[in-house]
Amino acid sequence: MSSSQPTILVTGATGKQGGAVARHLLASGSFEVRALTRDAGKSAARELSGAGAEVVQGDLDDRASLDRALDGVAGVFSVQNFWETGYQSEVDQGVRLADAAKSANVEHFVYSSVGSAHRDTGLEHFESKWRIEGHIREIDLPYTIFRPVFFMDNWEAPMLRDSILEGALAQPLSPDRPFQQVAVDNVGAFAALAFGNREEWLGRELDLAGDDRPMPEIAEAFSAAIGRTVSYVRVSWEDFLAAAGEEYHKMYRWFEEVGYDANIAELRRIHPGLTSFDEYLKAARWSEGGPSGDA
Repeated sequence: MSSSQPTILVTGATGKQGGAVARHLLASGSFEVRALTRDAGKSAARELSGAGAEVVQGDLDDRASLDRALDGVAGVFSVQNFWETGYQSEVDQGVRLADAAKSANVEHFVYSSVGSAHRDTGLEHFESKWRIEGHIREIDLPYTIFRPVFFMDNWEAPMLRDSILEGALAQPLSPDRPFQQVAVDNVGAFAALAFGNREEWLGRELDLAGDDRPMPEIAEAFSAAIGRTVSYVRVSWEDFLAAAGEEYHKMYRWFEEVGYDANIAELRRIHPGLTSFDEYLKAARWSEGGPSGDA
């Protein structure tokens, strides 16, 4: 890529969301990608380097490393992981990166939040992202905020994948309750759209989903993908709490009583390549047993 192309700093670059953003930006041919990672020697970092990204070592807990990584960049993709850090550390990381980007005069800050963060859910791992969103607005960063719903890729987590492959999709939701999902790859696609069309996307906040169907229909899609019957098994809320823990239990209760409300038709108009659940299952090779590893 030409050195005249704008550089985008991608955080979480060796994770699923950041990795998807880096791949889409590199594929566009319009940007240089600077991939931030705590471990430049890990295989995902080496793959990014081989694909043309500049891999830099840094830590969202280390402001000096962020200042170095932000030198000369035009845009930032920001994502944090509540499940790795907890509430306050996630907020601190998101605020720290936003402040560093403001100091570096970054022209476009794209933040990955969570679907319905703006709807007063009371869920700890939604509210942490809402606080980060608020800080981004307060300091007048030129921003775009995407709020992805439940990731289709989450089904790849070993416990869920193994149960599905054994014939049971076990969840606590009512059989008629629609459930929105989005492929992680679509976060990359929308981030690339935003960076590539800055003026159009500045100040926009958009929930991301690609499919909306109840659990029995999700089980039917798994059945078709893997070539054997997968049945929806509704587990009790008590058993789900014992297996998944309080925060997941509260989240699924919210799914049951409220649920996401992304406008899928509008999203497909914006991005006709929006991934359906059936398309995800094919791309993720569920017919071969599905990809391995945590989502």
